[in-house]
Amino acid sequence: MSTSPIISLSNVGKQYAKLTALNSIDMQLNQGEVLGLFGHNGAGKTTMMKLILGVISPSHGEVNVMGVAPDSKAAWHMREQIGYLPENVSFYEHLTGLEVLTYFARLKGFYPKPAKQHAIELLEQVGVVHAMKKPVKTFSKGMRQRLGLAQAFIGKPKLLLLDEPTVGLDPIATADFYRTVDQLKSQGTSVILCSHVLPGVEQHIDRAMILSSGNMLAIGTLAELRRQANLPIKITPHGLNGALRQDAHLLKFLESGDSDSVLMVPEQDKVAMLRYLLAFETIDDIDVDKANLEQVYQYYLQQNKSGSKVKNLSAGA
Repeated sequence: MSTSPIISLSNVGKQYAKLTALNSIDMQLNQGEVLGLFGHNGAGKTTMMKLILGVISPSHGEVNVMGVAPDSKAAWHMREQIGYLPENVSFYEHLTGLEVLTYFARLKGFYPKPAKQHAIELLEQVGVVHAMKKPVKTFSKGMRQRLGLAQAFIGKPKLLLLDEPTVGLDPIATADFYRTVDQLKSQGTSVILCSHVLPGVEQHIDRAMILSSGNMLAIGTLAELRRQANLPIKITPHGLNGALRQDAHLLKFLESGDSDSVLMVPEQDKVAMLRYLLAFETIDDIDVDKANLEQVYQYYLQQNKSGSKVKNLSAGA
């Protein structure tokens, strides 16, 4: 694995007249790492991707991608190693899926015969090879999104930037997409993945970065963010038959308003609580659920509203 980061952002900001799209962002992405980029509309996610692509230049700070500034003349050689899926995909309506993908493959450096063969393989990978000879104008939204994914995967890129990649995909296609991301990661591809659909994402990312109004609220692994947030663990014992409300120690952990079955326990008290519960003779099972990505995300947004400071929890970030 490379010791140099694929992407490095140092004190990066982007200003448009009176609008601050990004404010003093520091971030590094390593080879084979998947970063989940989360935030509301207007948080600065797409601006950050455009800076990495070199489509726009920073107002201040330094952006480095594969050893060069992406907006410089020296960046041409690294662009063929990047795959990008914008939030709203758009293709030539009268071309077939195969023609569209062959065209983009040739732009990436594949020539006539290899380009077509590579395009067919990618269409098979994303599940639209059956429609490869149909005009794009006949494609459904989900099929267009799959075609967009195929375009992003051309040439097995070293870096993938994916902006809302699962929009329009059914559950099966979404699962197939994440399997592809996992496979590319195992081959050393680095990925930045923007999504509003948080359920199902967390097991496929190494770190999460949370933006709000151009500011970075937090960055780190989910475990690091969870520990920093100090969110309680949900423990649900089975077989106690109402004993939770009869036990003074358990009563103070009982979730307010819940049926007499759920305990909200600080993470540092988890083991002690489990030992305490196992002493009950009637207990037959215990469910333990840590805060998920959506709960962690909502926590940091709420903290931002109350004026808390940015939290950078990753040693390499």
